[in-house]
Amino acid sequence: MTSSATVERLSVETEPRRVSILGATGSIGTSTFDLLDRNPGAYDVVALTANHSVEALAALALRHGAELAVIGDPDKFAELKDALSGSDVEAAAGEDAVAEAATRQADWIMAAISGAAGLRATFEAARQGTHLAFANKECLVSAGDVFMKVVAAAETILLPVDSEHSAGFQAIESSIPEAIERIVLTASGGPFRTWSPEQLASARPEDALKHPNWSMGRKITVDSATLMNKGLELIEAFHLFPVEKDQLGVIVHPQSIVHCLVEYSDGSVLAQLSSPDMRTPIAYSLAWPKRMWCPTERLDLEKLAQLTFEAPDETRFPALRIARAALETGGSATTILNAANEIAVGAFLEGRIGFVSIPALVESTLEAAAGGIGAQTASTLDDVLHIDSECRTLASGLLERFV
Repeated sequence: MTSSATVERLSVETEPRRVSILGATGSIGTSTFDLLDRNPGAYDVVALTANHSVEALAALALRHGAELAVIGDPDKFAELKDALSGSDVEAAAGEDAVAEAATRQADWIMAAISGAAGLRATFEAARQGTHLAFANKECLVSAGDVFMKVVAAAETILLPVDSEHSAGFQAIESSIPEAIERIVLTASGGPFRTWSPEQLASARPEDALKHPNWSMGRKITVDSATLMNKGLELIEAFHLFPVEKDQLGVIVHPQSIVHCLVEYSDGSVLAQLSSPDMRTPIAYSLAWPKRMWCPTERLDLEKLAQLTFEAPDETRFPALRIARAALETGGSATTILNAANEIAVGAFLEGRIGFVSIPALVESTLEAAAGGIGAQTASTLDDVLHIDSECRTLASGLLERFV
């Protein structure tokens, strides 16, 4: 949330806002640039990063006159430097350079590097004390307590980009926290919502990647198919919003029009509705505390005719139950959950394990870590990264049970 002074300061700005995009060539970065391109002169690009896509990164940096372009793969530094030759764009490469890009002074930073690889850069961005739009789940799932301490110390304003958390942010922005009774995140149910257990057992990666509503990266699309994505979002919501764990819920909403519902003590329920397009939450974060025009499809409720809701089936989709249990356990359990899930999803996409083995491997890793690394509590980012690394090794060692 923000103070009235912050709103007043931003409302009278006339200079372009300085923006950086960490993960510029991914789906979130691409949607962000679509909005920047529609508002020429309103934003100056400071730093851009990408993992492997040199050609796309260089093109974006040159077109937008970025000050710095960083490629995560150090072996591609020469290629990036050649692509930027003759321009004023500074080139750099490697993990340290990506983290350094996040320290460049900016008014607004998009943290969209997925996975644990984005943790260091997101932490550095949080230390700036600026507006941080984030689509990196791991900063809250793997390192929630540590990350929120950094955010509080720097007085950084967090602007969630996940559609559900952006919706929740909008629904409670001016509310009294004590009046909130419950926050309910919606889930589309993914491509397997109506599949039987027998069908799920034979689901292929290409089936899991056919999301009915959203266009997203491969890993998050599989997470949506298992409902793990909604479990991870519950953990994020716990750190983001002023509620207890038992005040968080999930409901399946196949149309993906309602993104979050906030229930209040007087019986009111506030919900945010919009077409399933990531440009809506990105635009909200980019223009905040104002709003900007966004080229998304407008809702036609007459055409939609009806919106439906149902309870999630945690028997067919146990990932949601496993994630909720990790949240209840606390400590390093959510770090283990996230690390094991990344290993499991990667193995599924490579065709090494079946779809139903994804949550099974995650649960087995949590059980194997209990009493050992699972008993550790992280107080720094290095602690989080150590636990994350140990649990990836543990999960990888358990893979053979599910092949």
